[in-house]
Amino acid sequence: MKNNQKGFTLIELMAVIVILGILATVVAINVSPFLQRANLEKIRADIAQTGKALELYKFNEMSYPTTSQGLDALVMPHTELKRPFLYPEGGYINSVPTDPWGREYIYEFPPEKSKDYDLYSLGADGIEGGTGENTDIGNWLQ
Repeated sequence: MKNNQKGFTLIELMAVIVILGILATVVAINVSPFLQRANLEKIRADIAQTGKALELYKFNEMSYPTTSQGLDALVMPHTELKRPFLYPEGGYINSVPTDPWGREYIYEFPPEKSKDYDLYSLGADGIEGGTGENTDIGNWLQ
């Protein structure tokens, strides 16, 4: 009686796994710069959109929201509004955006780094300073 076993040997399986690993590494290395650029563009778009909402808020209230009121003042009216009748029914924006790493943007008024207000992300590491994708990106750089 003949033993016909069909299947792959351990060496064949290992070769396939090594080839897949090499391909995954090549793809990851080539995609990484595009992902970093996409993150930067998302931050720029979020800052621009939030900046427009802040300008509308200032137009109606004669001042930007304070640091303690934060960006939530653009979504929900607060008790300290000077002209509550001018507050838009749906808010100035639908929701407060988060940076590409899921953290809230930092908002400060009065500002320390720019003329009107500070709005920024601390980058991938969430710590002030850094280089590459860990660089802080804010409205004073635009």
